[in-house]
Amino acid sequence: MMTFNSDTYKRRRDILRQKMGTGQLLILGNDESSMNYKDNCYRFVQDSTFIYYFGINQPGLSAIINANGDDVVFGHELSIDDIIWTGPLPTLKERAERVGVRTVKKPDELSSSIGKKTFFLPPYRPEHQIKLSRLINKPIEQLEALISLDLLLTISAQRSIKTEEEIDQMHEACTFSGEAHRALMTSAHPGMREHHLVGIFENIGMDHNVHTSYPTICTINGQTLHNHYYNNELADGKLVLVDGGLHSKGGYAGDLTRTFPVSKSFTTKQKDIYNVVYEGFIHAINIARPEMLFRDLHLRTAVKLAEGLISLGLMKGNAEEAVADGAHTLFFPHGLGHLIGLDVHDLENFGEEHIGYFPDLKKSKEFGLKSLRLGKAMQKGYTVTIEPGIYFIPELMNKKEAEGLHKEFINYDKVYEYQDFGGIRLEDNFVMREYGFEKLGEYLARTVDEVEELRAEAYG
Repeated sequence: MMTFNSDTYKRRRDILRQKMGTGQLLILGNDESSMNYKDNCYRFVQDSTFIYYFGINQPGLSAIINANGDDVVFGHELSIDDIIWTGPLPTLKERAERVGVRTVKKPDELSSSIGKKTFFLPPYRPEHQIKLSRLINKPIEQLEALISLDLLLTISAQRSIKTEEEIDQMHEACTFSGEAHRALMTSAHPGMREHHLVGIFENIGMDHNVHTSYPTICTINGQTLHNHYYNNELADGKLVLVDGGLHSKGGYAGDLTRTFPVSKSFTTKQKDIYNVVYEGFIHAINIARPEMLFRDLHLRTAVKLAEGLISLGLMKGNAEEAVADGAHTLFFPHGLGHLIGLDVHDLENFGEEHIGYFPDLKKSKEFGLKSLRLGKAMQKGYTVTIEPGIYFIPELMNKKEAEGLHKEFINYDKVYEYQDFGGIRLEDNFVMREYGFEKLGEYLARTVDEVEELRAEAYG
């Protein structure tokens, strides 16, 4: 992959080395993962921490960052048996030298290279757990207790603050993603099926020689938050919610959401709910500042959404009291956003409680807040998603009313009029600057009028 020059990777390792002090850090790259037999594999995705420090997008590698500065990459060179399938490629030694690593060893030398003070990261793949267990001669059940939380937090802090060259990659990812969303908004018609739109979205990625950042959500049932069923037919009067992103050429992730009518324009009811979501979105991006807790941004946005729902008669009473009671979670049951970078949910393989929160700021167990992946204070250089939404989930309506919850703040009779509405979400990605948020990527239609203008293009 080698998105950046060798100085970038050397600098990243040197920064970590200085904070690590003594010892060494073992980073396991990812291996090929078979779908149904050995040689039929899923698309290869390299471990993001390996990419961050070593930039080599090749399966079967491991690496060690040594405190003494002699970093090592472990892996096989291609044999003639490999080359007849892959064609000639740069040698592993050549690739390592391009990222400033002089020492390359074979995989069977890894075990003997591990010292007494070796740090490692949480293994999120079962094969990594097995490999790590064998390398350090400890049972899999004991691995979690051996992870250095201090080092994990050090890496998290380093990777969370994006450099300008990384932000350029994020701009590219979001621009590609916006182009794909725009293509859907200008081509959707009644009679098409969701999978036709998914095909258009992924084709835009192939036009740029990049892949999707995560499985695309494209659905007329927006009330189902992670809906990957694509065979529903688009019909007049329905909404289409598309949550999808494309990578940059350097592997950074985009993550945008737009909701638009299948028809040429929104119905009055759809427009009213859309505007509540839009106003919440604008409120969030306008008030966000460095050092502000993302949890507070989430809650203040929830109040803004509640105010909009009160104005429509779906909620009642005082908006701040309603949010304190959790009444808004009937309509907004997820978090406002998350970190984004090399992974669409950046660094979450380290554990949400370590990445999104601080030791003195614990993740809530309450409905709604327990789905907030990021709660801690935002720093300059953080790249995040902002994605408020309003959903009408019949099963959740029935459950909350049956339990007698939030009656002081919810007009259930009115809410049931929206049982077949679906859901609306609006999402863009931002970098935190000293003055607040800066949008990543080119602008994509957000307002009702802007969305309807694009829908008019679809109808000629």
